[in-house]
Amino acid sequence: MQDIHLDTIQQFNEYNGMETLHPLVSVIHVHNTEHIKECVMHYGFYAIYLKENKGCKLSYGRTEYDFDEMTVTSFAPGQVVTVEPNPEVPFAKYIGLAFHPDLLNRTTLGKQMNRYEFFDYTSNEALHLSAQEVEIFRGVLNMIEQELHHAIDKHTRDLVVSHIELLLNYCLRFYDRQFITREEINHSVVKKFLCLLDDYISERAEYEGLPTVSYFADKCCLSTGYFGTLVKTETGRTAKDLINDRIMSRAKELLSSDSLSVTQVSQCLGFEYPQHFVRFFKALTGLTPTQWRSA
Repeated sequence: MQDIHLDTIQQFNEYNGMETLHPLVSVIHVHNTEHIKECVMHYGFYAIYLKENKGCKLSYGRTEYDFDEMTVTSFAPGQVVTVEPNPEVPFAKYIGLAFHPDLLNRTTLGKQMNRYEFFDYTSNEALHLSAQEVEIFRGVLNMIEQELHHAIDKHTRDLVVSHIELLLNYCLRFYDRQFITREEINHSVVKKFLCLLDDYISERAEYEGLPTVSYFADKCCLSTGYFGTLVKTETGRTAKDLINDRIMSRAKELLSSDSLSVTQVSQCLGFEYPQHFVRFFKALTGLTPTQWRSA
């Protein structure tokens, strides 16, 4: 399997057979005439693609779907991506945007990149666009491309960065729509999460420690970021909040009996030290476990 390191926009353009118009940003149009080859790609910059091949198979959790809509995938610096050929779609056709973190230095967007959690989503959590959304995506890419063909001047970076921010904000909107339109699937994921959570607190916490969001995301075959957004969209609360609620409920149940000391209760719940349990309990109730027990 070929190992491909793309650390600069110049390398990215050379790999895709494109001219470099700006050292820190590029818009590409690819329609391969050769079969897709298996490889591992190492990204040193942000990249976001609109895959234009239709009928490709993608999975959502453990469920597979056949989508006719075009799909968007995105990658962040430091990510390693495995590319595998799809026998049903042997020739890749896509457009994409790549931009180096240096482009965002001292910009508002650079300070807010953590808003765009979809850069941490995995390929099975791709964004599926409607025909209207595809046109919007292409339209913003066209604006960036037009600016790149303009001679570089003092306005270039501000305009390009503002267009990139616009594109990313549209992707946020599109992902929100996707979470909403998959309400039935989201509900089943949340139901599984809560069942796993109750089992964990009852049977595993004492031996494996406090439950984490990443643990349940993995059990649901989703990335932590996508899982967190899904839970928040479905319930209006964060996965961490729901975990804390269940821990608190179990804590009160155990404290209602005088058979266990506060230290023993903290151990049953997975806290490493009793004082951590006391701080946790007081932060949520305003009382220490001992005060609550005697109230």
